[in-house]
This record gives sequence, structure tokens and C-alpha cells, in this order.
Amino acid sequence: MERIGLIAGNGTFPLLFARTARQEGLAVVAVAHEGETPTELAECVDHLTWIKVGQLDTIIRTFQEHGVRRAVMAGGIRKASLMEHFAPDARAMRFLAGLTQWSDDTLLRGVAAELEGEGISIVESTLFLGALLTPHGPLTPRQPDEAQWRDVHYGLAVAKGVGAWDVGQTVVVKSRIVLAVEALEGTDAALRRGGALAHGGAVAVKVSKPGQDLRFDVPAVGPATVSTCRDAGVAVLALEAGKTLLLERGALLEAAAAADLAIVGVRADGE
Repeated sequence: MERIGLIAGNGTFPLLFARTARQEGLAVVAVAHEGETPTELAECVDHLTWIKVGQLDTIIRTFQEHGVRRAVMAGGIRKASLMEHFAPDARAMRFLAGLTQWSDDTLLRGVAAELEGEGISIVESTLFLGALLTPHGPLTPRQPDEAQWRDVHYGLAVAKGVGAWDVGQTVVVKSRIVLAVEALEGTDAALRRGGALAHGGAVAVKVSKPGQDLRFDVPAVGPATVSTCRDAGVAVLALEAGKTLLLERGALLEAAAAADLAIVGVRADGE
């Protein structure tokens, strides 16, 4: 039985990956982050080690001790945690000292390179989960009206532009006015902030960054995202097709229909 490594962040994504990998006949060796990863991950994996953000050597040693040759990164780490709970070990300090920039992609690619240098390949986090990627087209009974489609197209262009600077993946717009851009606070906070300024009828667009490395940091939404949209007064949620994960899809779409929220999958070219 192959043992696959899981570097687990927050949310339900690590749980879904672990359960699916085991259904595929793999043993899952996970490293989880204190204060980020759901504790129920312990029920979904064959081995679990808890670490603080930045304990790179522990990740490598755990995988080596269990014969892991392939691993995925699933689930994000709140940027606030990097500020509050960052505890890099000596190996991480050496790695960080060699960086010329600290963007998300640079950090994650650097961590992947450290593991690959030890014989542990980092593979796409969507492994086994292709069916969860957002399809193209409307996903809910309600669809955007003409004005909202204009906002979707405008928001898509803005989100791709912001993503090129590695700022965030989500923007909130109304009447082609940008109300909120996701940054350090994360998607839900950006939705709430933008929705409050819109006073109803806001359009949220979530995309992958240009050149997104699908081995990590894949955009994802779930039922909690729908709840946030409902409470914030967001009327339309547009997701980049083929590059955004729909976590707990059935529950997500059911909640969206109940909230009269329109969800659509759009391509990077705006179609």
C-alpha cells in the first residue's frame, strides 16, 4: 500500500483529500498545523503529527520515517497565523534566509523544493478530487441578470489583475465599482466588508492567480462561503471554472438555492 503525505492546513479540504485517498487504497500520513487544521483529521488518516507553522524539519522527518514519496498540500494557512504563531525551526530559518521575496507562491514553491530535495515529490492537491472542480456555466436555479453579468466580467478582470500581484483571489464589486479586495483577512472577511458597502446585490468573483501552481493554494468554497454571502448580501458568486474547488458540493448548492444566491462557473476569458 502506497503511503501518501498530507500537509494539512485549515478548512474541510484536508478532510476530503484524506478520505478520498483512503478510498483509493492509499495510507495517509498527515502533518497538521496547530490552531489551523480541524482536529477531526485524526479520524481520517493513518498517522498524524501536529506541528506549529514553520516546523519544516518535522514535516520532512515524519514523511521519511513513514516511507512517503509523494505528498500534497491541502488547505490554507491564515496569513494572520504567520504573524502570530510562526515558529520556524533551524531548517526553515536557513530556507527563509535564502529568499529574495516572501510572496505566497515563492514560499510554497520553496517548501516544495525542500521536500523534493529529500525525495518527496509534491503533487497537485486536486489529486483524486477532479470531480470537485467548478464546471463552466450556471450552478444554481437563479442566474445573474444583465447588470450582474457585467459586474462578473469586470470583477474577473480585476481579480486576475490583483492576483498577478499575489494579493488575494477574491474581489467584491457592484455597478463596476470595486468594494473589497481579499488580502490578509481572507475571503470571508472580504465578502462581509464588500457586502456591507453594497447594501445588497453585490457580486463576488473568486479566481486562481495567473500562473497558479495547482500543487497548492487552489481556490476553494464551501457551505460556509454561501452562509457568508447570504449574511453579507452578496447576490452572485462567480468562480473560475476548472480551477476552483466546490467543497461539500451538494450542501453548498442546496444552501445557495435556499439563500437565492446565484453561483456560476466562468472561464478566465470571461465566458
